[in-house]
Amino acid sequence: MPSSKQRLQIDDPRLVAVLRDIFEERVVFNKTLGMKVISLDPRGPMVRFDMRPDLVGNYMRSMLHGGVISAVLDVSCGIGAMLSLIEKHIAQGEPLEAHVARFSRLSTIDLRVDFLRPGLGQWFVAKAEILRSGNRVAVVRSELRNDSEELIAAAVATYTVS
Repeated sequence: MPSSKQRLQIDDPRLVAVLRDIFEERVVFNKTLGMKVISLDPRGPMVRFDMRPDLVGNYMRSMLHGGVISAVLDVSCGIGAMLSLIEKHIAQGEPLEAHVARFSRLSTIDLRVDFLRPGLGQWFVAKAEILRSGNRVAVVRSELRNDSEELIAAAVATYTVS
C-alpha cells in the first residue's frame, strides 16, 4: 500500500485495485454471484454478471432470481456510496488505508427495489447514481439492465457512511 504521504486521486490505480479486490474477491457473496466491477467512475459505477443456471428463480422461464437482482442493486449502490465518501475525503489528503478502513463502516439502512421486467438475458449490468452524500448518510439509485439494455429493475438505497 502507498505511504500516507502519497496523495491519492479517485482514479489512482492503487485505489482502483483495492476497491476491485474488496468488491470482487473479499466480499465472497459478490464473488459467488460472479459480479465484476466494470467502472469505478464516481458519476456512474457499474457492476456486471453473467446469467447462470444457479441464479435462476423461475426455472420454467429461466428468469433471474429476485434475490440476485436485489443483491446486485445493493452492491452497485454500495459502491456508489463508497466512492462518494472517497471523493469527499480524498481532497483532505487521506491515505489509502483510511479509505479502506471506512469501507468496514458502510452499511445498508434501507433498500427499495422495483422489479420492472422479468430477469431474462445472457448478462446484466447495474449502474448506480449518487442522489445525496452527506456526513452520515448517502442515498444512491441504481438500475439493472440486461444484454438488450432493457430495464429489469431499479432501486434506491440508503447507507450509513460515517
